[in-house]
Amino acid sequence: MLVDGNDPGVIQQAAALLAAGQLVAFPTETVYGLGARADDDAAVARIFAAKGRPQQHPLIVHVLGAADAAQFANAIPPAAKALMAAFWPGPLTVIVPRRPGFATAAAGGQDSIGLRCPSHPVARALLSAARAACVPGVAAPSANRFGHVSPTQAGHVVDEFGSDLLVLDGGACELGIESSIVDCSRVSPVLLRPGVLTRARIEAALGQNLLAPDAQAPRASGTLAAHYAPKARVRLVSRQELAECLVRPLPAGLAVYSRSLQVSGKFLYLQMPDDALAAAHDLFAALRWFDAAGANEIWIESPPQNSDWDGVRDRLSRAAAAFA
Repeated sequence: MLVDGNDPGVIQQAAALLAAGQLVAFPTETVYGLGARADDDAAVARIFAAKGRPQQHPLIVHVLGAADAAQFANAIPPAAKALMAAFWPGPLTVIVPRRPGFATAAAGGQDSIGLRCPSHPVARALLSAARAACVPGVAAPSANRFGHVSPTQAGHVVDEFGSDLLVLDGGACELGIESSIVDCSRVSPVLLRPGVLTRARIEAALGQNLLAPDAQAPRASGTLAAHYAPKARVRLVSRQELAECLVRPLPAGLAVYSRSLQVSGKFLYLQMPDDALAAAHDLFAALRWFDAAGANEIWIESPPQNSDWDGVRDRLSRAAAAFA
C-alpha cells in the first residue's frame, strides 16, 4: 500500500508494524529500503524471504545516530567515529565489530555489522518513532528483488512487491545510488563500496588512505560481482566503440545511454548527464525506464575514470557483469 510518508499518523502506523516484526518500505537519500527491526532475527528473515536474498549476505542497519549505533557494536573504532562525525546523517555506512548475540541475522552471521544514519526526513521520522516503540534500529537493504535495479521512487517498490507492502512515499531519492561502505572493523579502514562520497573526501575525514578490499574483508551489501541488473542485457562500451557499433546492423530492442552521443530514431535513447552526481541520481530510474519500454539490450557509454564517477562506474560494472 502506497502512503504519504510525510503524514505523522502514517509514520506511527509504520513504526508499529516494525515493532511487531513486519516489513515496511521507506525512502532514504540514497534509495528506498525494505525495513525490519534489526534486533529481531525472525523479522529480518522476512526481508531475506521477500527479496530472495541469500541469508549470509548481510544487511545495513539504519540508526538515528552514534548513540543508537553503539547498541549494535562491540566497539566503535576511532576510524568509524571520525566518519560518523564527518558524514552522519548521510550516505556512508561503517562496518564495525558486532555486539555478540545481537542482530545476528542482519549481519549475515558475521562478527561485524554495517551501520548507517540516513538523512532523509521520512527515514528519520520513522527511526524516531520506531525507537520510541523500542526498536533500536532498522535493517534495510534496497527495496527490490535480490540483484535487480534498486528503487529510487516509491512506485518502483510497488512494481517489485505489489500493493500488500506498506510503502512510505517520500518522493524521488536525492542521490540515487547506495551509500559508500567503509570497513572499520580491522586495523586499517577499507573502502568496500563506493558511493557519491568521493574517496578523497573520506580519506580527508580519516586522515589516512583507504585500502582496497582483500580476501579477509567482511561480506557487505551490494558488493557481489553481479548486481543492480535490469532485465535487459547491459553492455558497457567506450564512446568510440559505441559510435562504431551504431553504424552496424542493430539488434532488436536496442537502447542507448550515452553522455556524449546525440542519437535517436532507430532505438530507445536517453542522455546520461555529464555531472557525476546528476548521473547517479538518474541511473537506476533510467535503467528501469528502459526495461519498461521493452529494451532487450542497453548499450551504455562507460563513465569517466576520475574518482567522482566511482559510484556510478561500480553500479554499471556490476549490472553488466550479471550478463557476462
